[in-house]
Amino acid sequence: MDLYRKVRLACSEGMSQREAARQFGVSRDSVRKMLAFSVPPGYRRTAPVKRPKLDGFTEIIDGWLEGDREVHRKQRHTAKRVFERLRDEHGFTGGYTIIKDYMRERERRGREMFVPLAHPPGHAQADFGEAVVVIGGVEQKAHFFFMDLPHSDACFVRAYPAATAEAWVDGHVHAFAFFGRVPVSVLYDNDRCLVAKILADGTRQRATLFSGFLSHYLFRDRYGRPGKGNDKGSAEGLVGYSRRNFMVPVPRFVSWASFNAYLEEQCRKRQADVLRGQSETIGERLVRDLVVMSDLPPAPFDACDQATGRVSSQALVRYKTNDYSVPVAYGHRDVWIRGYVDEVVIGCGGELIARHPRCYDREDMVFDPVHYLPLIERKINALEQAAPLAEWNLPPEFATLRRLMEARMIKAGRREYVQVLRLLETFDIDDLHAAVKKALQLGAVGFDAVKHLALCHVEKRPPKLDLDVYPYLPRANVGTTSAASYMSLLSGDAA
Repeated sequence: MDLYRKVRLACSEGMSQREAARQFGVSRDSVRKMLAFSVPPGYRRTAPVKRPKLDGFTEIIDGWLEGDREVHRKQRHTAKRVFERLRDEHGFTGGYTIIKDYMRERERRGREMFVPLAHPPGHAQADFGEAVVVIGGVEQKAHFFFMDLPHSDACFVRAYPAATAEAWVDGHVHAFAFFGRVPVSVLYDNDRCLVAKILADGTRQRATLFSGFLSHYLFRDRYGRPGKGNDKGSAEGLVGYSRRNFMVPVPRFVSWASFNAYLEEQCRKRQADVLRGQSETIGERLVRDLVVMSDLPPAPFDACDQATGRVSSQALVRYKTNDYSVPVAYGHRDVWIRGYVDEVVIGCGGELIARHPRCYDREDMVFDPVHYLPLIERKINALEQAAPLAEWNLPPEFATLRRLMEARMIKAGRREYVQVLRLLETFDIDDLHAAVKKALQLGAVGFDAVKHLALCHVEKRPPKLDLDVYPYLPRANVGTTSAASYMSLLSGDAA
């Protein structure tokens, strides 16, 4: 620029172009250009680059690259592979560099362009993401439900073991409770948990559970184009933001509940941030969203998958490839099943008969040992090999009680031990454990004694272990032996 200025200044003061070119050591063409433009115009190409060796092969390259759209992205043509095929199959004599330059320029021209969007208040976007977490000491993949309000950038995040239909609905229920309002509309992907089928006219046939959820909260559901995540760019951006900021380093929590409490707290803290290009905090802009949004219904939606089943001969009900136990009294009967994100509830008629933690493994069996105790009491020989009792972690005092009962009464002692376990149908494990410990201290090893001690523990009264509390027992009358009785034995009268 300094030389540019000197040449223009000299010519403006009367120096000829020929003299300026000689004095400053530049060509007269450069002097003319300097006088024509106040700043260097840069290089300007007047005609497209000529590639005589490539021009006859561009249609072949374009055909290969168009065909790549139908195959997996990891098996598409690279510039090196295109060069090798042109050389070996079509006699190409040019170099690799012009192939690479052509493919780079072609890709740049084909990149999608986007329109900046304005987001009115009251609308939301939702999606799921994935990240690695450690829950209860076990490293596993967590699926994160995200809801974003694009106008204010307020967000809600909740983690689940799997991205099931009931997780989608449960995430919405907690998000609406978090904001205290229901959005005007929510934009989604075409996830199969939400959309059962895309019809020929472009409308969506909604999944059964999601359709009932929409009817409960009465908001509009909108969907992006299939395979076009950028249609809901705010939610996609929130997925990455949450993974980088809420889950680095790898989260370690004792339970899903504690992890979700942490995520909810992070979402609240974020409302104090002022984002780039904004003059208000997220929380201040959230007020405009909440004004437009509608009120919550009187009761939240019951976010569960509903199914039916039949109890097998082993008192098991199958749900989502896993088997859950029910009391043996309901064997071979039809039951209803409610699958929540954290538990499975089973009922028969109008009665709830079983409740289990939700299992996300495959082909597993989830037992409640108490369900099988009435059957084991009748079939006492199955006590040693009963699978529902194999991994039952009872306090060590129960094993001591069983050993003493079996030592005193053998088979009858095993049955009486099962009767003690059946007290769990009525008492909590802590109350029964206290009664068993007290019975061992007193040496009162028996079902009646343990039951009496459990009642006394619950009712906060001292135990009274004597026959007076059992009037239904026959009384034993023991007579006093006299000396005459022994004399009759010596005289032979007894015979």
